[in-house]
Formats: sequence, C-alpha cells, structure tokens
Amino acid sequence: MKLRKNYNAAGSKPTPVQLTVPAGCAGLRLDQALAHLLPEYSRSRLALWIKAGQATLDGRAVQPRQKVRGGEAIEVVPSVDPETLAHRAEDIPLDIVFEDASLLVINKPAGLVVHPGSGNWHGTLLNALLRHVPALAGIPRAGIVHRLDKDTSGLLVVARTLPAQADLVRQLQARSMKREYLAVAHGRIARDGKVDAPIGRHPVTRTKMAVVARGRQAVTHYQVLERYANTTLLRCRLETGRTHQIRVHLGSLGHPLIGDPAYGKRNSGIVFPRQALHAERLGLLHPKSRKPMSWHAEPPADLQELIAKLRGVVPAAHSSLITHHSSRR
Repeated sequence: MKLRKNYNAAGSKPTPVQLTVPAGCAGLRLDQALAHLLPEYSRSRLALWIKAGQATLDGRAVQPRQKVRGGEAIEVVPSVDPETLAHRAEDIPLDIVFEDASLLVINKPAGLVVHPGSGNWHGTLLNALLRHVPALAGIPRAGIVHRLDKDTSGLLVVARTLPAQADLVRQLQARSMKREYLAVAHGRIARDGKVDAPIGRHPVTRTKMAVVARGRQAVTHYQVLERYANTTLLRCRLETGRTHQIRVHLGSLGHPLIGDPAYGKRNSGIVFPRQALHAERLGLLHPKSRKPMSWHAEPPADLQELIAKLRGVVPAAHSSLITHHSSRR
C-alpha cells in the first residue's frame, strides 16, 4: 500500500549567527548579553535556545546564567516560533473540484491537516490555500468553514469572500449542508440506523472525544451499503458536525472504523494505515446564486484497495457497487 505524503516535513535548516561578546557586556549573564546583541528576540526565547543547545559560548554548551567576560565567541542557531508559520503561504498541491469567485471545493488527501494547531503549525490546507488565493489572508481561517480530520480524505468547501463564509456557516448551523461519508466499520451491521447521542471531551483522555451526557447534540445517520465476513461498508450522513463525530458514534455502537488509531480495535487482523473514512458527497446552496450544487469524490486508492480486499471474502453475488446499492439484505 502506497505511503501517504508527509505534508509537515521540516523545511531548510536555519543559518547560525556568529557573534562576539563586546567588552561592554562583561559580567552579564549569557542570556542578558544575547538580549543586548539580538534585541529582536525575547530573553525568554533566547534562554530556551541556550538550554536546548542552540547557543554556544566558545563552542561549548552552557546555561543561561553563565556569565561572560567579553571577547568570547557565541554561535546561535535561531529557530522560528512555529506559530509564526501558521499563516504563511506554502506550495502544497490542491485537488480542486470546483472554483468560482465565491467558493473552492477541495478533495483533501489523507495526511493533510486542515488548520494549523499544536504539532502542525505548517504544511496544512490553510497554508496551501493562502498560496493558491492570497486574498484569503483577509478572511478568518482563510475561508475554511468546516474541517476533516487529518487522516480522513474527501470533500471540503472553502469560502473565498466574507459574505460567502457567513452564508456557509449559516447553512451548517441550519443543518442544510449535505455531507455524506463512506466508512468501513468492524462487524456486520444488520440494518440502517441513526445515532443521536451527545459528544464532548473524553472524561479521562482529553485528546479524544466520547459520548457524554453533557456533550453537544450530535446526530449521524448510517446506511448499510455492503456486508463482508466481519466488516460493513456504510454511507454516513451528518446532521451535525462535532469533532470525530462518525468515529465516536460508530465506536459507541461497537462498530469502530477500520484502522482508527484512537477509537478502533487493536489486533483486528485488518491492516489499514488510517481510519477508513472518506467524505464522498457534499451539497449546498451557492451563497450568491442560491442554486443547489453538489459534488462527488471517488474514494482514494487506499480505500478502494481495502474495499476490494474485503469484497474478496464473500461471493460476488452478495456484493454491490458503492454508488448503486440496496441497504436491506
């Protein structure tokens, strides 16, 4: 199976800065002397660099409190605060499904983070959008109105103007925007159904979400497309858009997604490098023309390969096409 691209690969290394401690800094601490020599950086940041070994005195790693005599050689390797990179344009290719003066519809690959955040300050969809449409720098979140998880592929809409963004947000709030996903879940699911269960932060593992009594309302409809030996292909339709909603809801039913690192089953015998989830269909009213529009994105190669392998364990007569199906068997 082909490895997904690393969109967050590190850039080029920063250039070291060579300095000499002037006589006027004699007796100062190293961090104080550096604050005098490099006033564009805060003393707290300089102290962090010293502690991390990014600043040396006569070639030796020292502590910020080390006093200088004057005449010593200092080498500093600056590092950029990652948050300062969050809204920079980056040359990341985009699979653009539709584009006009109001909208962009993107087919996001798995592995691409949508919005910068902790641990992913660059190499995101937002950075790519700013390169493609520099004017998006003047719109909150570069026009992004809804997200997909890093390892979920598929369709996502971006507003190119403030009025379009406001209108799309209203459509999301009114639950009139149509979002449908293909999902491969563990176990044989008997029939179509709906999960109406509130989702909030996990009470113990704060990086995860869970069905919790005090969570926000979340509604997911699911439709059985195909059943295999011990897995089921579903189409899921969102009424709401909570973080990890499909992943949490299916997990709460005892049918977590194949490959889900946070909510899935360990040692299931099915190897897949990400959650088996793809945003297949997107429908909305154009914010300017008010005409209904819809888009469809075929699942990427890795998910198609998984489905093909799962289909191989049942007779062909019991399998149906993804887009032409009967949900009752």
